[in-house]
Amino acid sequence: MVALQIRDVPEEMRDRLAAIAGERGQSLQAYLFDVLADEVKRRDNLAVLQAFSAGRYGTRLDTADVLGALSSGRAERDAGLGVPGDGE
Repeated sequence: MVALQIRDVPEEMRDRLAAIAGERGQSLQAYLFDVLADEVKRRDNLAVLQAFSAGRYGTRLDTADVLGALSSGRAERDAGLGVPGDGE
């Protein structure tokens, strides 16, 4: 592992970060590590979401296909449970 150092942190900010860490029962170092890890996870999640929205992943099904499959599956489930369907 590597060590990181942040310079020119105002004392008020350091004190506030230390207080937040204390509220969580963590050392300042452990808290800041968690903050950095969360930021990296968010960036990774954003990259996945952007890939989906760009159409690099996904399905060839359209909305009608998906809704039809859901309706059919629910009808089968309801029939198996003895739930009356539409018009019964």
